[in-house]
Amino acid sequence: MNAVIIEDENIASRRLASLIEELAPEINIAGQITSVESGLQWFTKNPLPDLIFLDIQLNDGYGFDILDALDNHPPVIFTTAYNEYAIRGFKYNGLDYLLKPIDKKDLKNALEKYRKNHLDNSSILNEDKFEKIKDLFSKEFKRRFMVKVGNQFNTFSVEDIAYFKSHEGTIFLHAHNGQQYPIEYSIDQLEDILDPVHFFRINRKFMVSVKAVTEIHSYFNSRLLLKLIPKEEEQIIVSRERTSNFKKWLDL
Repeated sequence: MNAVIIEDENIASRRLASLIEELAPEINIAGQITSVESGLQWFTKNPLPDLIFLDIQLNDGYGFDILDALDNHPPVIFTTAYNEYAIRGFKYNGLDYLLKPIDKKDLKNALEKYRKNHLDNSSILNEDKFEKIKDLFSKEFKRRFMVKVGNQFNTFSVEDIAYFKSHEGTIFLHAHNGQQYPIEYSIDQLEDILDPVHFFRINRKFMVSVKAVTEIHSYFNSRLLLKLIPKEEEQIIVSRERTSNFKKWLDL
């Protein structure tokens, strides 16, 4: 049983290949493709695999471009950092839709779906998958935060927030007007409750809004250096493992 991984991040591709080898040793990774161009070339020179693991946003286009060029294609497990393409993905014989960073349990479930569908040759689109997509799009993200100001409480709309910063164990909300207040959330919790279209976690300490990013500079070790408004005294650096997805996030 052969599979192809189409992923432009080498670290993510290697990790996915390692997880597949662990969870489904019967699957042979016949190719690891990094772009639309190389993908189109690969499929003209090789037989179709039994399964495709496909990142949707690639450096030179979309994974959909590769599928559109094929007369027929095998089942696809989509792997992406964003959920905006979920409905479109299921129009392409999508077996499952995994959000990055890929959870081992989610991948295991996707592979089990593939085994089941591969053996009984049943239709890949089913009610359970549409329910999963419905859950993705029906999720309610947080719209307001209540903070204590002296003896009173004020409410901040997420549109008024520039970024969140972790400092000495406390998370601070930084508003566009320069005000900052402590809140009772962790960065992990914020990552789950804020709309990923508008907020991005760049490292262990900062989660920024797209409106707060004013300048982006290359930094050593394949990282990025940001300038934010309101201004931060310390250097704001996008971690190496998040740099590629950060660029894609800004390019939505």
